[in-house]
Amino acid sequence: MSTPPETATTILAAPTPAAWVDAAAGHWRSLLTDHANCEKKAASTALALIFAYPEDIALGVALARLAREELRHFEQVVRMMQQLEVPFERQKPGRYASALRRHAASAEPRRKVDLLLMGALIEARSCERFRLLAPRLPAPLGDFYADLERAEARHHELYLEHAQASAGDIDWRGRLRQLAQVEAELVTAPEPVLRFHSGTISIF
Repeated sequence: MSTPPETATTILAAPTPAAWVDAAAGHWRSLLTDHANCEKKAASTALALIFAYPEDIALGVALARLAREELRHFEQVVRMMQQLEVPFERQKPGRYASALRRHAASAEPRRKVDLLLMGALIEARSCERFRLLAPRLPAPLGDFYADLERAEARHHELYLEHAQASAGDIDWRGRLRQLAQVEAELVTAPEPVLRFHSGTISIF
């Protein structure tokens, strides 16, 4: 019997807390600035992996396409901010991505697999949060987020596909479950700053 494919929902170990959704929906202007930064970081992550693993041509080509799409998303978010008169403000980075990547293995090939699995988890969390926020946000932002949900689903699948292709004898499914637990702790723990990938917000 074949194993069913992982979806953006099933690879996550915990759902986004309702308190985060309420805070994000009520403070979507603040969230948009961080969203723009997230799109830039997603593009830069894809490019960093291309440079880190130049021998993996299939991965490089796939990530090149992904990076271009992430930059298009950045442009779309900036245009949305302008349309909704949301000023762009410099922000300090959130803890999410850096805290998650501290759990990546230091030796290859496990490090490569870990980084790809983390990419899948980050994209899956984005997909889930776009889905949760879309019906709670005013037009045209809600419709925009509904469109982005579908894109993030494709991105998480891309990372999973290449993690599996790179795994060899590594139990990538077991490792995915371990990393998903770490990711779940990050998005459910209390946090004072609203970010797209922050935990339960304690200031609103």
